[in-house]
Amino acid sequence: MTTFAEPATTVPAAAPASAAPADLLARLRAAVAAHPARPAVHAADGSLDFAALDRRTAALAAALRARGVRRGDRVGVHLARTLDLPVALLAVWRAGAAYVPLDPAYPAERISFMAADAGLAAVVSAEAAPPVPAGVPVLRPDAASEAAEADADADAFVPDPLDSAYVIYTSGSTGRPKGVEVPHGAVADLAAGLEQAGAYRPEPSVVAWNASVSFDASVQQWIRICRGDTLVVVDDARRADPARLAALLAEHAVTDLDLTPSHWQLLREQLTGAAVPRLFMGGEPVPGRTWRELADGGLDAFNLYGPTECTVDAITARITGPGPHLGEPLAGVRVHLLDERLRPVTGAGEVGELYLAGPGLAHGYAGQSGLTAGRFVADPFTTAPGARMYRTGDQARRSAEGLLEYVGRVDRQVKLRGFRIELGEVEHALAALDGVTAAAVTVHEPAPGDTRLTAYVTGTAAPAELLAELRRTLPAHLVPATVTVLEAMPLTPNGKVDHRALPVPAAEAAPEAVGGGVAEQVAEVWRTVLGVPEVLPEDDFLSLGGHSLAALRVVHLLRRKLNVELQLRHLLDAADLAAFTEAVQRAAAAGPAAARPALTARRPAVR
Repeated sequence: MTTFAEPATTVPAAAPASAAPADLLARLRAAVAAHPARPAVHAADGSLDFAALDRRTAALAAALRARGVRRGDRVGVHLARTLDLPVALLAVWRAGAAYVPLDPAYPAERISFMAADAGLAAVVSAEAAPPVPAGVPVLRPDAASEAAEADADADAFVPDPLDSAYVIYTSGSTGRPKGVEVPHGAVADLAAGLEQAGAYRPEPSVVAWNASVSFDASVQQWIRICRGDTLVVVDDARRADPARLAALLAEHAVTDLDLTPSHWQLLREQLTGAAVPRLFMGGEPVPGRTWRELADGGLDAFNLYGPTECTVDAITARITGPGPHLGEPLAGVRVHLLDERLRPVTGAGEVGELYLAGPGLAHGYAGQSGLTAGRFVADPFTTAPGARMYRTGDQARRSAEGLLEYVGRVDRQVKLRGFRIELGEVEHALAALDGVTAAAVTVHEPAPGDTRLTAYVTGTAAPAELLAELRRTLPAHLVPATVTVLEAMPLTPNGKVDHRALPVPAAEAAPEAVGGGVAEQVAEVWRTVLGVPEVLPEDDFLSLGGHSLAALRVVHLLRRKLNVELQLRHLLDAADLAAFTEAVQRAAAAGPAAARPALTARRPAVR
């Protein structure tokens, strides 16, 4: 169990709402000075207190500056989820640069494109030759400069609020990912706004860093270290295994956990009977059944809404009351619900598009001024010169009680397992492959909570070959679960693809019946979750399009069907369906799963 080295104190305070919020590097220095021996980071490979974190980030920042990194530069961070990751992010800031996350799990081609597009001045990587353009200096995360102690510039650097803090790449409708460039002032505003909204407690907390560094929700999680909170870096193995994740939360007495509603459905069983941390729900709409479960169970939970272009979170609500709603804007955020002529939508139940304004807006899309101008438009509701507002593309309405409710999208952007996906990017990638004459991608939900990308093509290419090529070039969350070959695309009267007329994939239209034996039920669950018409004993789960949440769903369904104690490792360690079936049969022979008590909310403790 994690304990602090001295009695709890209030975290270094943000500025009052009327003033600009304190810069996060300044707040980190205050935290280091106030409690140098308090745990700052826990990860699979060790721990750091605040004094050690300060020394390591200062050394790496000095090494970056010694390699020529200066204020305004961009530095790639190509690291796994270890102690090195928060050290590198803070070091890039201390060197005066903006960080660009380059997830090692992404295909090399994707990383290479982002690195070239961002114009990196350097890369921090544990690999000797990461997939970045030739000539870009590569530094190890433990690099240190001989001038580390003498580099006063890095040690005393205070960014201007307009200096860029990071560039995170999101899916692009044109087929190219686009980099959203966010300033330091907006990140400081995010932390201060969540504090003022009561989402962050005044006393030090223990925060699980659950999101991928390539996903903007990670920012809201890892910056907590700058206010004196302890950060628990959840490695990929434990992120994917609910039992191990629940054990990690208990081991470090985690008080705050950010996750998607989809992830909660897979984790909730493992937390039954345990102290549940404060939950921050984001990345996708909270379903009504999940909202009611959390509200009726008295769990401490917040709903967070906001696009990457508005620095992670802009609107928040405690999850309480009868049903899902977005809540109220954070301090400084202005919310407009407008029609297509930019006129306010005021009637209860009337649907409009959400526009967001205020200091939390990003600079725009790096190197794409035209795209930036189209989404960041002039704000006609203020007299401030140069004021902008961001067109979110999200539709909303006010309920009869005045609550702001999410309705849907005005375009073809979707949220899937917390990732923002432009369906057009997947279509562009498919259409560029040999043997494809036309491509369309949509979303199907064959079972509640099981949302998946489904692709359709015309041409001569085989679906298996197309999926294999997509896995080589696209991140896993952009690869469709299935590809269906059509004779021709259904068209609307104006000649465009009629996405609503695309057929249900064959595997969903004719699901296999549930068999009676364990082997038959295991195979049926694989078919259902993977959306494939048949599976063979020698089939590998991942090669059939499986991913971490799909694996969690397989385990969850089999626990329910067979009442067995089954863990995610049984699936991930199995070479094929036959080996996994043997593991399930052993679990079934060991006896039924134990009953679990009810969920209980964790009450914040003085540490």
